[in-house]
Amino acid sequence: MKTALLLSTLMLAATAQAAPACPSLLNHTLKDIDGSMQSLCAYAGKVVLVVNTASQCGYTGQYKGLQALHEKYGKQGLVVLGFPANDFGGQEPGSNATIKDFCESHYQVDFPLFSKVGVTAANANPLHEGLAKATGERPRWNFHKYLIDRSGTRALSFASRVDPESKEIVQALESMLNASPTLTKAGQ
Repeated sequence: MKTALLLSTLMLAATAQAAPACPSLLNHTLKDIDGSMQSLCAYAGKVVLVVNTASQCGYTGQYKGLQALHEKYGKQGLVVLGFPANDFGGQEPGSNATIKDFCESHYQVDFPLFSKVGVTAANANPLHEGLAKATGERPRWNFHKYLIDRSGTRALSFASRVDPESKEIVQALESMLNASPTLTKAGQ
């Protein structure tokens, strides 16, 4: 009995060491656009571009650039996550199904979209609250962007007016994609 208990304990310890912990910035579970719960821990080890979106905004055309980044850098480890929000000017009034249909039919979006959320200080979802604390910046309008590094511990913030394919964003994401994830081993 003691041997089985010891073996079980050792196996659990080995599994815990082998599985990387989910970084705090991604340690959230939110509903995707279809209503299924999704753990953002699934994106640990990737460079993550988080964008609060809206279908009736002057910046809505940025969906094209977001999709282009997704296609160009996805195989290198970039994931774009869209979070529709109706916080600014009521520019995302539709249902999740309407939003999904709009994004797919107008911009051929196939990067992950999440259910409509709040992103302002008064009603921020946990991800956006954490990103605001990490960067010191909150979205002031639709299409605010946060870029999270592979370690999930460092984030950059980009205002709505900064185009997804701008030199500023592309240089930052390429730098993050080319950086080796920081891995630490027990005892180091």
